[in-house]
Amino acid sequence: MDLQDQLKNLFPDYIPEESSETQEEDSGIWLQDDPIICKYEKRKGKPITILEGYTGATEDFKLLAKELKTTLSVGGSFKDDKIIIQGDYRDKIMGILKDKGFNVKRVGG
Repeated sequence: MDLQDQLKNLFPDYIPEESSETQEEDSGIWLQDDPIICKYEKRKGKPITILEGYTGATEDFKLLAKELKTTLSVGGSFKDDKIIIQGDYRDKIMGILKDKGFNVKRVGG
């Protein structure tokens, strides 16, 4: 008799729930507990939005970058574990990320 059988004998009405160790969204991106930092900067006189602080896989962060760029119809890049979006889209990006289940922290302005 293993532990599972002993637990079933002690608690016959208990229905075990399936739990996953990593949190997954429909798009397959790993969600984290720490907030993603959303910053605004100006480089060469042009505004950019920078997202950093993602602790998951680099490929997931690249997929997120691509999805944000296509949703907002703007250019951008992925460098040094940061997503760089052309233009000041902090409010829209924060809304998109919150809808996906991420914690987002606004920094600078």
